[in-house]
Amino acid sequence: AVLGARRAMDTLGTDVPLLVSMAFETTGTMLLGSEIGAALTALEPLGIDMIGLNCSTGPAEMTEHLRHLARHSRIPLLCMPNAGLPVLTKDGAHFPLGPEGLADAQETFVREYGISLVGGCCGTTPEHLRRLVERVRGVAPVER
Repeated sequence: AVLGARRAMDTLGTDVPLLVSMAFETTGTMLLGSEIGAALTALEPLGIDMIGLNCSTGPAEMTEHLRHLARHSRIPLLCMPNAGLPVLTKDGAHFPLGPEGLADAQETFVREYGISLVGGCCGTTPEHLRRLVERVRGVAPVER
């Protein structure tokens, strides 16, 4: 995907930031079994502008992966978690993490791991994002 994006930019004569966001299962690996260190080792040399995590889980399950990226990545980091680990109910998926909990977690990630881009994925609402923006506005990511 990264190489295809680079080819498309070359063809179009344009250059836009290239962000890679990965989803990890609660097992600690991606669907095909790759772990965070292998993913970083494969992707960073391709000249991507930012790397991070999205979807699949909530912030609690992303902590160790973000810690690894904060220690080993040489490029800026992003984090877009679900509003908690989804729980299947009779009415479909329910995301248990409220706006304050998402804002708490993301503020911690900015302050402790130097996350530069924050947001939300499945289950996040406008209220989740409003609280998140209020919380991290003006907070400089810790230097990694």
